[in-house]
Formats: sequence, structure tokens, C-alpha cells
Amino acid sequence: MADQPTPPPPPRPGDPLPAGGLDPSQVFASPPPPPPQQAAAQTGAAGGQQGDGSPPPPPPADAGPPPPPVGVTATKEMGYDDEDIKILGQVGNYRFGSITSTLSNENVAVPAHSETNFDEQNFLTLLRGSISLTRDEKWRIIQAIPKLSQFQIDELQKILEEEKRKFSELSPKHLLQLQRLEQKHSEDWRDLQAIVVQQGARQEEAQQAEEIRKQLGLS
Repeated sequence: MADQPTPPPPPRPGDPLPAGGLDPSQVFASPPPPPPQQAAAQTGAAGGQQGDGSPPPPPPADAGPPPPPVGVTATKEMGYDDEDIKILGQVGNYRFGSITSTLSNENVAVPAHSETNFDEQNFLTLLRGSISLTRDEKWRIIQAIPKLSQFQIDELQKILEEEKRKFSELSPKHLLQLQRLEQKHSEDWRDLQAIVVQQGARQEEAQQAEEIRKQLGLS
């Protein structure tokens, strides 16, 4: 039996897209990420896989209380242990979401979506705050919006909100790992914004060149 042809890789930021938006089946280059509670439990797994290629064993359940609000001193009477208190001292005012909350959605445009109705800026804010999705997956989700149903948009927002809640509720023991992950994803978002700006500049240059060719009777 002939081998099945390898499907083309999904597009990356800056690649040309079909008219009408990206097909949702092309959003993920690999299977979608695990549910938030499972992904959250794996934030400390270095490399994600063992030497034999098998996934890392699940860490023990995180039964500690979530970090206290900024400005509130954690104590053992509140249920925190020595490690919690030590890490809270190391991260200072950091809480999950505090890094991506300083970013903007500027230059990241949502394509036209006549069949769905949602708060575009809130959607982008949830998307940029996700530490389960890669930079390219976030871009592809945005490009697939014209082909998503209202149900798919609503469910995606629920998943992103649940992810944010789950990570926020993890005990202080995870804060250093979350801080590193969030910093990485923040850099990815800024990178995505820069790519979009560069792509817009190239398109504008191409349009100007085409206008000049028309004026000269070359096209």
C-alpha cells in the first residue's frame, strides 16, 4: 500500500493565508495541549519528556492554598509552608498574569467575522495570557476566527479563562516556574506583534510598487 503523503506544515506568522481565513484543522501542528489542570501540574517538568521519550510522571497533587494578594504576608497559620514563604519572598509582587497584563493587543488584528459576535480585545487578552499555546498557535487561532462558529469561539474563551483560573490557584511553590514561562510567552507575544507590523509594511510596499507600475503602464 502506498504511503500516505505527509500533510504540509501549518502556516507560520507572516506566511500567506487563503482568502476567508485559515482552516481550523491547521491551527495545531501537534495535538492540542493538555487540559489546564494537567498542564499546570507539568509546569515544572524540565524538557517535558523523559530520556526514553515517555511523558514525565505526574507530580503530586498541589493541595496548598493559592498565593495571597500582593501586600499580604503569607504565614504558616494561613496554610503556607517554608517553601511557599521562601518562594513568595523571591518573586516579590509577581502573581500569575501580572507579566502578560502589562502587554497590549496593539497591531494584532482580528480578521472580519460576520458569523460570530464576541469581545475581540478580551479574546486577544485571554489568548496572549495563555502559557499552554505557542506563539504560532496563537497566531493561527486568530487567523482561523472567520471560520470558527459561535460555539467554538465561546468554548475557546471558556478554556482560556479556565486555564487562567487554574494557574492562578496553584500554590506559591509554582510561582518561579510560572514566572519563567510567562516571561517567555510575553516575549513571544511581542515577537508576534513585530512580525505583524513587518508584514503590514511589506504589503504596503508591494501595493505602492504596483501603483507605480500601473502609472508607468507596466501592468
